[in-house]
Amino acid sequence: MSSRTSPKVVVLLGGPSAEREVSLSTGQECAAALRVKGYDVVELDAGPDVAARLVEIYPDVVFNALHGRWGEDGCVQGILEWLKIPYTHSGVLASALAMDKERAKAVYRQAGIPVVESQLSARKDVARAHVMPPPYVIKPNNEGSSVGIYIVPEGANGPPMIAENMPETLMIEAYVPGRELTVSVMEDRALCVTEIVTDGWYDYHAKYAPGGSRHIIPADIPVDITDACLRHSVTAHTALGCKGVSRTDFRWDDSKGLDGLFALESNTQPGMTPTSLVPEQAQHCGMSFPDLCDWLVKDASCDR
Repeated sequence: MSSRTSPKVVVLLGGPSAEREVSLSTGQECAAALRVKGYDVVELDAGPDVAARLVEIYPDVVFNALHGRWGEDGCVQGILEWLKIPYTHSGVLASALAMDKERAKAVYRQAGIPVVESQLSARKDVARAHVMPPPYVIKPNNEGSSVGIYIVPEGANGPPMIAENMPETLMIEAYVPGRELTVSVMEDRALCVTEIVTDGWYDYHAKYAPGGSRHIIPADIPVDITDACLRHSVTAHTALGCKGVSRTDFRWDDSKGLDGLFALESNTQPGMTPTSLVPEQAQHCGMSFPDLCDWLVKDASCDR
C-alpha cells in the first residue's frame, strides 16, 4: 500500500453481467462497511473504461464486488494483474475455473469431491428433445446466482421452452431431490454449514427476493454430513486455487445419508450484503460484517 494516511480502496460494483443489480447491492454494503473501518472508499461502476478509470483513481486496493461474467470469471482479475493493483478474492485461473461449472466439476472429481452427473449440450438440442432422462436441471455453464434455471420433472413429455437469451451451450445436470446446504471458506478455514429453505428451487428469485428463502445456521443435519460439507468445501477452495473467501453449494438427499451428498458449484465472488450467506456465517463465528470486509482488503494482493 502507498503512504496515504487512509488507504484508498476502489469497490468495483455493478458491471454488465446478468447479476448487475445484486452486485450494486453488494458493493454499496461493502463500501459502507469499509468506511466504518476508516478506509478512503471510491465506488466504481465497472464499464468498458474500467482500466482507464482505475489508472486515474490509482487505489491501493480494489475490492471486487462484481458478480457473474466479466467480474467473476477471470476477466477483471486479468486487468488488475496487468495494472499491478492488489485485489480481493480469487485470481485469474481460480475465477475462470470456478465460473465454468463443468470444468470445476472435473477438478472436484480429481480431488475426490462427489458431484452430480452432468453434460454440456447445445441449446438447440436441449430445446428439441430430452438429452438426459428426466428429472434433470438445465442451467448456463458459466453464470452465477442461479440465473436461467429450468427443472424438468420426471415424466415430462419434452423439454421446456428455452429462452433465446440463454447461452448456446448449456449444462444438463441430473436432478437431486433433497436439501440445499452451503459452506463459506475463508483462506483455509470452513466456517459452518447453512441450510437454505425455499418453497421450490433455490433460484435467482429465492436468493434475492424478500422472503424468497430462509437460512438455518448452523444447519440441523447429522454430524457426518456437516463434517463432509466442511471438508469438501476446503478441498474445493484449495483444488480450484481460490483465495480470500469462497462459498461451495451442496445438494443433499437425506434419504441416502452420505451417498446423497453432492457438491454443485463454488462461488469465488459470493454475495456480500450483511444478510448474505458468507457474512451470516462469519457473524455466526464471531466476525462482524465490517471486520469481514476489512479482512478481505488486508488479504488483497496480486499474483493470486
